[in-house]
Amino acid sequence: MSGTSDETGSAADSIRSAITERHPSVPVMSSAPGRAEPEQRDYRAAFNAAHLAMAVVDRGGQVVAANPALASLLGAEPHALVRRRAADLVDLGAEARTWQAYQEVLRGRQARLRCTRRLKHPDGHSLWTEVTLGPVPGTRDVLLSVADISDRRDLQARLRHLQMHDPVTRLPNRALFFERLSAALESSSYEHGGTGRIGLCYLDLDGFKAVNDTLGHRVGDRLLTAVAARLTQCADQSGYGRTGGHLVARLGGDEFALLVEDSTGTEQLADLARSVLAAIQEPFDLAGQRLSVSASIGVVERAAEGTSATGLMQAADTTLYWAKADGKARWTLFDPERNAHRMTRQALSSTLRPAVERGEFEVEYQPLVDLESGTVRGVEALVRWNHPQFGNLTPNRFIGIAEEDGSIVQLGRWVLRTACRQARRWQIEHPSDSPVFVSVNVAVRQVWDSDLVGDVAGILAETGLAPQLLQLELTESAVMGSAGRPLQALQALSDMGVRIAIDDFGTGYSNLAYLSRLPVSVLKLDGSFVRGFRYEDGTHPNPADETIVEALVQLAHRLGLTVTAECVETAGQAARLRRVGCDTGQGWLYSRAVAPERIAEMIGTRPGAGRDRN
Repeated sequence: MSGTSDETGSAADSIRSAITERHPSVPVMSSAPGRAEPEQRDYRAAFNAAHLAMAVVDRGGQVVAANPALASLLGAEPHALVRRRAADLVDLGAEARTWQAYQEVLRGRQARLRCTRRLKHPDGHSLWTEVTLGPVPGTRDVLLSVADISDRRDLQARLRHLQMHDPVTRLPNRALFFERLSAALESSSYEHGGTGRIGLCYLDLDGFKAVNDTLGHRVGDRLLTAVAARLTQCADQSGYGRTGGHLVARLGGDEFALLVEDSTGTEQLADLARSVLAAIQEPFDLAGQRLSVSASIGVVERAAEGTSATGLMQAADTTLYWAKADGKARWTLFDPERNAHRMTRQALSSTLRPAVERGEFEVEYQPLVDLESGTVRGVEALVRWNHPQFGNLTPNRFIGIAEEDGSIVQLGRWVLRTACRQARRWQIEHPSDSPVFVSVNVAVRQVWDSDLVGDVAGILAETGLAPQLLQLELTESAVMGSAGRPLQALQALSDMGVRIAIDDFGTGYSNLAYLSRLPVSVLKLDGSFVRGFRYEDGTHPNPADETIVEALVQLAHRLGLTVTAECVETAGQAARLRRVGCDTGQGWLYSRAVAPERIAEMIGTRPGAGRDRN
């Protein structure tokens, strides 16, 4: 409060003066004989001389007496305030809660009321005041005191500004941004004519760390200040004042946010992102330093209802990550489907390792059929994940995740053991038929991060499966970089009798030199070639694909390799593959991946015979 404690004490004593003026025959307090009249004069003098603005108010809410300090504060004469409604003088009726408390004080049901009010002086300037009301002992009146706290409020406002703004760019900081964001989400703007929507551009400078590292933090700070100015200009020029509010904030480091309240849709946010991207890409002249930078922007626009600040920022952060992953120097709009895929991927990643231990995986097998005889020569083992939440998942949903986090080593070892054990069981159950081999996919990380040779040798010994009945498939891109340990491992496996197959051949580097350098036994032609064997216009297949396949088959045979064609779906495709000399085929013409019991039924038969899906 602006008054001193002595002034407050004198003001309290001056109550007696005001009361004495109204009730001169009633002594205000006990005093020695002959002292009552001098004390009354002292109380009146103290009331009138106090720097604290005060008034005595009766139980009806009217001013009984006002001192000069209150009159000066309100720009009036003391006598002009008498019989005025105290509530009107200090705006106590502006809020229902304050008004109710004021009435309770007048009725004697509440001892005290303190509130803050912004008053307007007759000369036009405004001031902040602290209003206090309390009972006058021994009377039915209450004392109103009004302290000018404008200086204190100004100081608090300056301190708050410093606390809520970034010292480098002078933009609102993270704290003020989240305060404004939370307020925007909680407001009922839609009910008051707003759109009820909110938009956010979350921006990160590309390569800002390099600027700090090479040119120093002083230049980096200048760059941030210049970026802040351009962002503010973009927001102002976009004319959000016509539709809603906006806020440009620095969230920390080289991260900025542009918040658009009452946004009109994704197109508005897209226009803002485009203008920001163009503005940032213009070169910066910083005290002799000419810099060119770019930015990545994540854009989110949605209904405010049902949206939390945390949820909005998570979506913006995810979208910013997409913009950077997609190549930087671009803006990306939030995609719920892509986000759902990311969330699913994250959920799968966190549960993949324990899922192996819980036995949630199973192996199905797709037959590899001899194109001449039509009988099953082998099978490819394909792992499936029976996820308790997402159901049956095919390998393309989780193998990439397993390769990233390293769990492919544990999973791959389990698949290898399961497939070898099953192949040996078929051999025992069908002693009169030629044994079928099993082909197992191997990730390159299994070669690097585990003792693949030791694992294979141990599993073959454990299951009793002959090495010649095991085929390991690696992708073309994986074997292209084979050198050192991977090459030694592949050679050791080949020396053991295990066959090495190149999967999806023809889609990678297609560098034929490695066919003579690596111990490869089988080429598996990618299904894109076989699909070209279909009749495109009803009469003729794509002749180029057939020529390429024929050349690859001839080359492979001259190198002593066998060829398997993937994605065989029609009898016509099978016939043409057989004509060009392809050895085995795999695809829906024969069977999808099925349980081991179904494979047992196919051994010694011709799966898919007579069936044509063309």
